[in-house]
Amino acid sequence: MAPARKVAPEEMYACMETLQHWGLEPVAGSHLYAGHGQFAGTDRERLADLQDMLDNPDIRLILFARGGYGTTRLLRYLDFSSFMRSPKWLAGFSDITALHSHLQTNLHVESIHASMALHFGGKHADPEGVESLRKVLFGEPVEYRWEPHPLNRIGTCRGILCGGNLSVLYSLRGTSYDLLTGHRILFLEDVDEYLYHIDRMMNNLWLGNRLDSLKGLIAGGFDRMHDNETPFGKNAENIVAGYTEGSGYPVSFGFPAGHCRPNLALILGRTVEMEVAQTGCRLRFMPPHREVSHG
Repeated sequence: MAPARKVAPEEMYACMETLQHWGLEPVAGSHLYAGHGQFAGTDRERLADLQDMLDNPDIRLILFARGGYGTTRLLRYLDFSSFMRSPKWLAGFSDITALHSHLQTNLHVESIHASMALHFGGKHADPEGVESLRKVLFGEPVEYRWEPHPLNRIGTCRGILCGGNLSVLYSLRGTSYDLLTGHRILFLEDVDEYLYHIDRMMNNLWLGNRLDSLKGLIAGGFDRMHDNETPFGKNAENIVAGYTEGSGYPVSFGFPAGHCRPNLALILGRTVEMEVAQTGCRLRFMPPHREVSHG
């Protein structure tokens, strides 16, 4: 289903075919191809589709169609009581961060930060990201390695992985869906933002003590950043690094997730081990502690 921006049927064909090839049975939301301005239907229509899938015990995965904007408009009206009796995977990124944050902060249920239906084919295709999603869904071991970065802070850590899109997390600050980061490993990414916006949002996390007691921080893609006529003076990675100076925990930059290709699947809410070394970085996902935690 599409909780945010609208989609066209032809943009979903590759996803439907791939899910069937995986042995899954795709079920489309009743209003999947609706339109209301830039949204995939009215708030009421999008809410009805998502609520139906949350409530249906036969649905084992809600794979969101695409991001954009609109998911936060639904949060206050969603009822997760049936979902908690029969949890299931929720998978997506970008605007879907609003749901990830609610699941982590209030329900303590794992979810998947990963490619969405739009990225299974066509001009948005991300084969490596989609394959990493398949591995998570079918319980295959997940471990990633990536290149060193000059801004990295060396070290190892272990903790629950949380986070997502910085702009969406910023929009939830001060609400009951605000992300709790204490003693966790925080993942951040963003796209199409002005550099001073990145600084303002990171400053907000810093002022709110959301960066103080982390176990570690992973910076994913910060793509298509903008600057003013008078340059801000730092790129996005330097801005993030500046707000973690003196913290002592390991920090890694350049992890391939977010609005980039590949967008590797991350199990939010899962305990991970991260190693940041001079020669490269490693992230290993531990087995789930309890069966219900991931649905």
